[in-house]
Amino acid sequence: MRGEEAKAAGEALLRRVRRLVARAATVTDSDHKQVLALLDDLETTRRGLLKECAAVEGEMRQATVRTTAIGAYLRNSQVHRGKRQN
Repeated sequence: MRGEEAKAAGEALLRRVRRLVARAATVTDSDHKQVLALLDDLETTRRGLLKECAAVEGEMRQATVRTTAIGAYLRNSQVHRGKRQN
């Protein structure tokens, strides 16, 4: 499972997105250096968010596998006790 550090990292990325959106609202078209810096920051943040999404997806996949295994174990234990499955 993800720890508190991973959760904090995800929250930090979301705060960064909010700051970048606010910064994007103030940039003028004629300020090419700021636009390029903003694009670079947005791309870096996007990659970080994609990494976080992949981590969450992996955890969800792992939870699904565990749930399936628990269900199989439960069904198997009921069969050995003589209970019928519904």
